[in-house]
Amino acid sequence: MRVGIIILPDQPWSVAAQRWRRAEQYGFHTAWTYDHLGWRDLVDGPWFDAVPTLTAAAGVTGRIRLGTFVASANFRHPVAFAREVTALDDISDGRLVLGLGSGGAGFDELVLGAAPLTPRQRADRFGEFVTLLDLLLREERVTWSGAFYSAVDARATPGCVQRPRVPFVVAANGPRGMALAARFGQGWVTTGTRTDNLEEWWRSVDEAADRFADAVAAAGRDPASVERHLSLDAAPVFSLSGAGFFADAVGRAAELGFTDVATHWPRESSWYAGDEAVLDEIAGTVLAKLPSDVP
Repeated sequence: MRVGIIILPDQPWSVAAQRWRRAEQYGFHTAWTYDHLGWRDLVDGPWFDAVPTLTAAAGVTGRIRLGTFVASANFRHPVAFAREVTALDDISDGRLVLGLGSGGAGFDELVLGAAPLTPRQRADRFGEFVTLLDLLLREERVTWSGAFYSAVDARATPGCVQRPRVPFVVAANGPRGMALAARFGQGWVTTGTRTDNLEEWWRSVDEAADRFADAVAAAGRDPASVERHLSLDAAPVFSLSGAGFFADAVGRAAELGFTDVATHWPRESSWYAGDEAVLDEIAGTVLAKLPSDVP
């Protein structure tokens, strides 16, 4: 089991820098950040972009993997984003992990003035987004004409440090997204089904894991070759409510076959409100017991 920490980009770098350093010192496997133009009731800010945040994080860390949780098809164009990805992978010396998501309804979708998409259209766009991004990061030149994106002789030279490209962790709960994750993902991430009942949430996670196993089998891939990530804080109880609660959640995820879990850096109020002292406690208990050489 590998444990990641999500650091929301809601603090100026003078504050955020020490969080990224501490994430590495604590022993987290990956440090992630959100990729939104604005998020829920934090939309009025402060809020900072994912790409420069990860660039700065690469400069204050040396071992921890860094990633988007998750890059949004709502406002990212694969051609421009491929350039940012290759730069990030180079700057971080091959430590980048690219979480990818379809982009949900809300501020990110509306702020650019476009008409909202139906769920089917959003799934169509996500399929095109992932397919084109994969091509751009693998091929020297790409020309593409699709329903949502176009590219004319696009390049992402010199390519990624990681070959054949940076790993994709594809967020999906539905069948089309899971099929996409099974085809293109080095990993899959789920949030389960939203509910106020903790046990119901865990049942939904178990069911999602079973459906994804079917998708991997249909894609003809070795199940052991695909990472399975769980966003613990999609549950109705914050995973860092206490060290014991967190340890139980990690153990339960492992029993369901997940290889990775992610929690959130505690905030003072609102979303993921908690005590940073819990981070110190789990660093000396849960994280200290994990293998130090996990790839």
